[in-house]
This record gives sequence, structure tokens and C-alpha cells, in this order.
Amino acid sequence: MKTFPIGGVHPSENKLSRGSAVEPLPLPDLVNIPLSQHIGAPATAKVAKGDRVLAGQLIAEATGFMSANIHASVSGVVKAVEAVPNGQGMRQPMITIQREGDQWAEGIDRDPALKRDCDLAPAEILDRIKRAGIVGMGGATFPTHVKLAVPPGKKAEFLIINGVECEPYLTSDHRVMLERGEELIVGVTILMKALGVGNAFIGIENNKPDAIAHLTALAASYAGVRVVPLKVQYPQGGEKQLIAAVTGREVPPPPALPIDVGAVVCNASTTLAVYEAVQKNKPLLERVVTVTGKGVARPCNLLVRMGTPVSALLEAAGGLPEDAGKVLNGGPMMGRAMVNLDSPVTKGCSGITVLGGREALRGADSACIKCAKCVSACPMGLEPYLLSKLTRKQAWERLETEQITNCIECGCCQFTCPAYLPLLDYVRLGKQRVMGLIRARAAANAPKK
Repeated sequence: MKTFPIGGVHPSENKLSRGSAVEPLPLPDLVNIPLSQHIGAPATAKVAKGDRVLAGQLIAEATGFMSANIHASVSGVVKAVEAVPNGQGMRQPMITIQREGDQWAEGIDRDPALKRDCDLAPAEILDRIKRAGIVGMGGATFPTHVKLAVPPGKKAEFLIINGVECEPYLTSDHRVMLERGEELIVGVTILMKALGVGNAFIGIENNKPDAIAHLTALAASYAGVRVVPLKVQYPQGGEKQLIAAVTGREVPPPPALPIDVGAVVCNASTTLAVYEAVQKNKPLLERVVTVTGKGVARPCNLLVRMGTPVSALLEAAGGLPEDAGKVLNGGPMMGRAMVNLDSPVTKGCSGITVLGGREALRGADSACIKCAKCVSACPMGLEPYLLSKLTRKQAWERLETEQITNCIECGCCQFTCPAYLPLLDYVRLGKQRVMGLIRARAAANAPKK
């Protein structure tokens, strides 16, 4: 069974909601839609307080190359364009819409019938994806039109669809593959056409045999599309790990990108969004979100409009459990703890995980015992204990030398540490500082205009 070559861990899967079909969540009365739901510059608001909007209408426009459009997820009246607290309690610009009915913008095809054939040219496909505001929905939120724009001198050789969903608890991609499989496969062929490649691989861990069987049967009717079963091993869904597992090619350290080894990787839910954008002219305004946890009364997968408060999702799953100690945006390995449950669902939110009891508590950290388990677990071949130590000492130049920017922040080091050291927290901090220094150095060395 294929997998990546080094590191990795095996956390308990806890896929409590794997058998729960996707349910549409009732529309909220009020949505807060952030202007930044992507990597890069925030979008610029194109509406003002008092404006009436329709679902699917452009309400914030991409600013610059690395940005993405934002669309109204509901119809109604704009109540405010101002800073609102996000899940971590930090204020960020959002557009608040008071919902009135459910009227959609003209030109969006809401007919569920499959539209298989795409006669658009690659440039037209990219334009529709860009206009629809599609970003990586696995959590990275990289603007998809940017990822598909292959730089001069580079060549895409194959497309990889990430259907791994290796994060414990989460099942949103799994349900998308089962319930929207043929639309997803058509999305794969559209991406292949946009990239000019003849081969696409759909990587799925073998703990999803139903999805593997379903997509394998569907893919048989589409030239060049193949499903690749993968060993269950976290972080199999990491972009570099997935490329290595499927093709045997290893992406060099930053600034190298997957395209440097001929690969372009797209998440399964992102691929479905591409189908809807290109074939149905539908912008990215809703997504499937898993709501889960051992104490959650009804773990489920919900189809949710962007901007819906997280509290509404928890209520639909039976309410916040009494023993809830922590609510995560995402899963337990890479998710971020939330302090504000009225914060909105965004394009990169694949799950809400509620942890209770001992699961929600960190063990009391002690001195490093130099067991090197963090080194063995690191899928990038780094030395997390050293990176953590250098961060505490603010040794930024040494951290750059030790390739801290190659860290994918998967959390394997912290998961495996018997001393309960907050390795990932320190490595994230060090990585942020080093990347800031690299950007400042590049700006200082840039030619003067």
C-alpha cells in the first residue's frame, strides 16, 4: 500500500460521522462574511450599509494577484461593513447581511442535473474559477486560480486530487466523494483540461473503502482518471506527502513548489466547487462542514452557507456538550481552538470538533528526555526539539538554516512527545518570524522603481 517515505503517526480515527449523509443547515437570519477567507490580500468590499444583495452576488473583489472574490451567501440587506471578532477573538473586516428570503443572482444554474461536457478553453475555465472565488477548501485556502496558473518555464505533468482526509474526526470530504462523486469526477476532467494534462490521480486512504469503490467505478468512464488507495498514516493528506505517496517524487524545500516536480494538487471539495463554478456558474458560497466529537449528541455533516455562526452548527448537532472543554475549527491535529462560537463558517472550515474531558487537556510539560520521537515522527525530516529550542532563544538565522520554513505544521511532533512539550506552538512562532524576515529581506533587495 502506497504512503510517504518518512515520519508520520497513527492517531485514533474517530470518524464518528462517516455514515451521516449531508444535511442542508437551515439558513441563518444573520451572516458575517469575512473579507479574508484566503491566503493573500483581503478582498475589497463592493457594497455598503443599506445595500440589498442576492445570494451569489459579488460583494467583495479580489485585491491583487494573490486574493479571491467573496460572494453573498444569502439574500437580504447589508447591515454593516466593519470589524467583527473571528473564532480566535481577533477583529477582522466582515460584511454583515440580514437575510430576507432566498433569492439568487441571475445566471446561476441551480438544477442538480449533471452537466458532463465542458467546451470552454483553458483560459475561460481559469476565468470562471477566479470569478467564483474558489480557494483550497482543505484548510490551506490558497486561491485556486493562482495554483492553476502554471508559471513560465514550468510544466504540469499530472493532477492529484486529495481525498485523503487524514485528520481525525473529519468526514466532510468523504461524504462529498460518496454523494457528489460524478460531479467531482467531471470537476477533475475540467482541471485536467485547464492544466493541459492527460493523467489525474485521486488519492484516498484505505479506511474509506466505499469511497474508493465508488469513485473507481465512476472513473472507469473517464480517460486518464485513476483512484489510488493509500495507507492510513497521518499526515497522508499533506500536499508534499501525497505527491510522494502517489508518484514517488519529492518536492524540494521552499521556495520550491509542487509544480517543480510536475504536480498540481487540489482538494476533493475544491474540485466539486470547480465543477459548480465552471458548469453551473455558481460561486463558492457554501460548503460541507463536519460537526463532531465524542460528547456531541449527533455527529453530522452539514451543508452550510458561508458566514453562518458556528453556534448554529453546534445547535443542529444537539448543542454544546456539558463536558465540552475545547471547540476546534478543524480537527484535533491541526485545528485552532475557538474562543468565539458566534464567529462565522468560512471557505476553509471543513469541520468543527468538540473535545471534552481528558481529550481537551494538555499534559503538564516536563523536561525533554531526548528520546528523538519527534524527529522520527516528522514527515519533513526536521528536528522539532531543536527548532523549538532555537525559537525560545530567538535564534532566527539558525532557524532559517535548519529549514524551519519546510515545516507543514502537522503536529506529529507534539502528538508523539512523551514530555508533552508544546513543540508545534514554538515551531509555528519561529516559522512566522523567519518567514517575516525572509519577506523583509526580499523587499529590501528588490529593485527600486
